[in-house]
Amino acid sequence: MSTPLASSTNGGPPNGLRIQFSEVEKRYGMRLALRGVSLTIDAGECVALVGHNGSGKTTLLKIAAQLTHPSRGKIAFYAGESPIPAENVKVRVGMVGHHTLLYEELTAEENLIFFAKLFGLENPAEKSRQALQPVGLAGRAGDLVRTFSRGMRQRLSIARALLASPGLLLLDEAGTGLDPEGQHWLGAAIQRLRDTGCTILMSTHGRNETQGAVTRAIRLEGGKITHDSGAGGNPREVLVMAAVRDGGEGSEA
Repeated sequence: MSTPLASSTNGGPPNGLRIQFSEVEKRYGMRLALRGVSLTIDAGECVALVGHNGSGKTTLLKIAAQLTHPSRGKIAFYAGESPIPAENVKVRVGMVGHHTLLYEELTAEENLIFFAKLFGLENPAEKSRQALQPVGLAGRAGDLVRTFSRGMRQRLSIARALLASPGLLLLDEAGTGLDPEGQHWLGAAIQRLRDTGCTILMSTHGRNETQGAVTRAIRLEGGKITHDSGAGGNPREVLVMAAVRDGGEGSEA
């Protein structure tokens, strides 16, 4: 197993973003997925979202990734004290979701080159080769993604999320499909990224390797925040509660 990512793929540490949710509501037809969520996540925090299926975790992550927009309320991003224009946010955000969204008829390296060009990165081929090494896929760079296992696809999607050295990394049950060795690798990678200053927001359940880096834990129930350990608080209490209440569950659709 290769060593975890210790810094951004372009050789420098990412600058963590601060996120501010203000009275965010998200409605799907008659169903309210989020109900007036107000939350500030400071730069460099590693925040775990916990809760039952359907509690709103995935919806909150999608709004943070700008994959969907709030029905009401707003979200803002800051670099230091300076707000970031909406059109400049996406390139600074990396997300790993349930679905890897990879092109099966392209090789691992071709997938990353495609996304590197989409992000407007310089030297896309070089950055793609660099990204494959720490996720343990350098030896499979020329293989078609359709030949990959679920765990290998997940690793490749993590490499893609880190291509642009994001200031905000969003993980929606990113350990899904990883074997114990892969879970250990992911936990160590998150720890290293947090240490570089990257802001991390992830949904999780039960007890797993990714929780060692967590600095804050937030519980959602019915689209509302019911528990928040707070910045500088003790996230273990909320995580233990989640392990007891939600330990057997996956995350929401």
